[in-house]
Amino acid sequence: MRTINIDISELEYQKFGFKADRLSFSDFVDMVSRELSRQNLVKTVELAERYGLSNMSMDEISEEVKAVRNKNAPHS
Repeated sequence: MRTINIDISELEYQKFGFKADRLSFSDFVDMVSRELSRQNLVKTVELAERYGLSNMSMDEISEEVKAVRNKNAPHS
């Protein structure tokens, strides 16, 4: 097994939720992935609010999805 060392700030250590100085690579990837997913969700909500998409009903969303699917569907 190989070992790598990564230097991060105290702020990053806390932000990503690390609780130990040693962890497996898969645990590291999971924790970073979770934080990046959270950050992307926050950005998505901000954009939806900025462009008025957060006020759309489920029917409006479904219609938008159908329109995009129909536009991108292969035509024979």
